[in-house]
Amino acid sequence: MNTRIIKTDDVEIATEAFGDPADPPVLLIMGGMASMLWWPEEFCRRMAERRRFVIRYDQRDTGLSTKYPPGQPGYAFDDAVDDIFRVLDGYGIFAAHILGFSLGGMVSQAAALKKPERALSLTAISTTPVGVDTSHLPASGEAWMEHMAVEADWSDRAGAVAYLVEDARLTAGTAHPFDEAGTRAFIERDFDRSGGYLSATNHSILFEVGEAWRDRLHEMKAPLLVVHGTADPVFPPEHGAALARAIPGARLMRLEGGGHELHPGHWDRIVAAITEHTGNIG
Repeated sequence: MNTRIIKTDDVEIATEAFGDPADPPVLLIMGGMASMLWWPEEFCRRMAERRRFVIRYDQRDTGLSTKYPPGQPGYAFDDAVDDIFRVLDGYGIFAAHILGFSLGGMVSQAAALKKPERALSLTAISTTPVGVDTSHLPASGEAWMEHMAVEADWSDRAGAVAYLVEDARLTAGTAHPFDEAGTRAFIERDFDRSGGYLSATNHSILFEVGEAWRDRLHEMKAPLLVVHGTADPVFPPEHGAALARAIPGARLMRLEGGGHELHPGHWDRIVAAITEHTGNIG
């Protein structure tokens, strides 16, 4: 694993890479308020063992990347899209296989539309279509929405950790037992590395996608793999199915009992599917 800070336009983006730079590049973009650590190191190493050069990074306001005052983000959705290309440029990579989770999947869709020549393929995990009216699709689960309606004290380490552990429990699937102790230890480590989560709340701005992306998914050139858990309470599985239907030739892989998560019990299937999806391109 190699660490690199990419500095451009007064923005610092912390990145880590796994594997041989001569192998096909795979860029990972995580979801809202989540640093790159939410792409587990072992998950990244498994992909690198499949002859992929894997790059993960902290989006702005997470991890070790540039942070802004809470409530005053110095960026918008389109800037998050451009950060994908900033990271690739920082590694001297013109085109890569792009892999996004949740909000990162939305950002990834826009990146593949904005610069199709730079997206060798797209894998979207636990996400929803960008620029599409999704009001007819099932809403997020009631228990999770009630939890989200409670305002956490992000300045309090114990309270913030407890809030996110409960969030992880509510978004976990039904296929595997929830590892509360392991989840708590991980979130504590992520909290300490990030210096807290106050700035990460700025990610709410990233859900304001903008009219520029409306009804453009039919333009998608990148081969698309959609991975979605059947028990996802954040974006119910119909969201993944809608994304796959919107793009001709897209493949949908359902994870039975999977939630809004990257559970180790599903890693073998996910890594194998990504390896196949990226194997003959680039």
